[in-house]
Amino acid sequence: MLIALNKPYGVLCQFTDRSTPPRRTLAEFGLPPDVYAAGRLDHDSEGLLLLTDDGGLAHRLTDPKHKLAKTYWVQVEGDPDDAQLAALRRGVELNDGRTRPAQARRIDAPALWPRDPPVRFRKSVPDAWLEIAISEGRNRQVRRMTAAVGLPTLRLVRVAIGPHRLDDLAPGTWRPL
Repeated sequence: MLIALNKPYGVLCQFTDRSTPPRRTLAEFGLPPDVYAAGRLDHDSEGLLLLTDDGGLAHRLTDPKHKLAKTYWVQVEGDPDDAQLAALRRGVELNDGRTRPAQARRIDAPALWPRDPPVRFRKSVPDAWLEIAISEGRNRQVRRMTAAVGLPTLRLVRVAIGPHRLDDLAPGTWRPL
């Protein structure tokens, strides 16, 4: 079984949370029993999360040696220039080593659902949207990559994992694939 979930902002990629106060988890979305997240999506990120009850499939979806591209729409603070985009495409140096080259391009602001809470807006600081595809999955990698080239991430939405796309799936809803 393979399921696509549009994970809302502020939800953990696990079914339980022992913190006080407890945070939102996958348990609230009425998912089938015995599925678990194939990979992770940060608490403060949104979008496509794949869940499965098949350990082998989960491994194929998440193991970097399979080079399954993960595509994100990223709202960044600043006005990206050609040099910043070229640096993302070459790979950037992070504290845990150089990243693999990414696909990176500027896009028009996508038609997305409102985020709760909304992204902060500052009249004096421009923002822009990028589409970034990576084939590895380090902790908070896209956020660290954009920060490394001087473009802090404001909002991060995963829209695809390999051939699996978010499409018109509403936040908090899921569908079998």
